[in-house]
Amino acid sequence: PRPLLEDLIRWGDDPVIGSDATFFLSEGTAYCTGRGEIVTPIEGLPIKEGLSVYLVKPNYGLSTGKVFKAMDLSALSTVDPEELLQTFKDKGTSHSSWVNDLEKPAFTVSPDLSELKDFLATEWGFEAVLMSGSGSTIFCLGDPSGGSQDFEAATKEKFDIEGIWKTSFMRRPSPTEWYQEV
Repeated sequence: PRPLLEDLIRWGDDPVIGSDATFFLSEGTAYCTGRGEIVTPIEGLPIKEGLSVYLVKPNYGLSTGKVFKAMDLSALSTVDPEELLQTFKDKGTSHSSWVNDLEKPAFTVSPDLSELKDFLATEWGFEAVLMSGSGSTIFCLGDPSGGSQDFEAATKEKFDIEGIWKTSFMRRPSPTEWYQEV
């Protein structure tokens, strides 16, 4: 028999699977709280058609435990999460209110990751550049101003990169259908 959605969500508590895995049981747009395991589906965000997303993965990972250990709780963002959610609902990805409180501690653990983010954010004209989760992947929204070939070559020349992948936003039309491009 097929597992129920409730079973799948409960399995997300398994440390091997990870608490934020339950997001992928949503329709692709959700407000996640707790450790990522509390998933509140929301209506799809207004995202520009054809918006590129580049994933830039250094040739190393980061220990999530080390990143959290390096976190200074007094330095967390003071932005109201509900206000931030409303910004995303109103503007989609077209704003500068991006927040990832794990960036500072990740950059403490791996200072060269901070250099990579700065390079991506200042040299290529992306709409937004942010580390994903506790790292080490960084995502860039939009297309690089110098073209994707030059961007990829320059990034790989300057940094030890495992890969750069161009993708796009996806969401599920319903819980019974697979993800499709926005």
